[in-house]
Amino acid sequence: MTVDREAIVDIENPLGLDGIEFIEYATSRPQALGQILEMMGFRPIARHRSREVLLYRQGGMNVVINAHGHGAEASTQLTETPVIAALALRVKDAGAAYRKVLERGGWSVHREVEVMELNIPAIHGVGGSRIYFIDRYREFSIYDVDFVPIPTVDPHPPALAGLHWFGIVQYIGNGRMNDWLEFYHELFGFTALPVEEQFGILPKGRIMQSPCHCFYIQLIEPLAEVSGEPEECFQRIGLGTPYVTAAVSQLRQRGVQFVESPQVHTEARGALTTNWMGGLMFELVHSSSTSN
Repeated sequence: MTVDREAIVDIENPLGLDGIEFIEYATSRPQALGQILEMMGFRPIARHRSREVLLYRQGGMNVVINAHGHGAEASTQLTETPVIAALALRVKDAGAAYRKVLERGGWSVHREVEVMELNIPAIHGVGGSRIYFIDRYREFSIYDVDFVPIPTVDPHPPALAGLHWFGIVQYIGNGRMNDWLEFYHELFGFTALPVEEQFGILPKGRIMQSPCHCFYIQLIEPLAEVSGEPEECFQRIGLGTPYVTAAVSQLRQRGVQFVESPQVHTEARGALTTNWMGGLMFELVHSSSTSN
């Protein structure tokens, strides 16, 4: 019997996911956040043509700072503390992926597009965030249309200590674990890893692996003693590196401080930065992959 290999790929990766294209932060203090990103090894490389939006990059990672006057397009109100307002996913066909997610129960996001801007399809994510689908990320990218390069700046700054996307941490509400496991599995094809399979120095909650095996989403429930209904949100990003201690050493030389306590401290498995701007932090996780 002949097996259709393309059919198998479609079943395992229904949207044709191929990693993270960018992560967007919304804040009313873009310069302060930009300084922190530069300490972390990112460089500003382009400005949006019509909005107060900056693109930062290192290696294969793109971070967008959105300080647009409409509060990240009205989906997230701007605050001094940066919030993760959007996660953009690379897919084989953005239109097809968008339609398939809507068929599976995703909620469409209406977006006001300016003249000469790309209309990037998106659905609602956790809290007020958005999840975008992008298929222009190789020879021709979305930045070629919507952004203007900053003169004299290297558009492809190298990654410090092999840093790359590892994943994103999401805080969820009480009793919502199964709902979010189903959300990412049904809409995107993520797979929940066994409970005992954990990464880094903060091994809590459940971890889901993307169908492209490029990144992870970690779902964390509130502590038992927390009363009321806690906010659901993307809380922080995880940066993978094959050299955690070397990355920490280089980042410290750049002014980055790390949590060092009996419970949480730098080790070969990972590290956690202290927080800036009221809650912004980054997690380093040992990972040899640099595919994204």
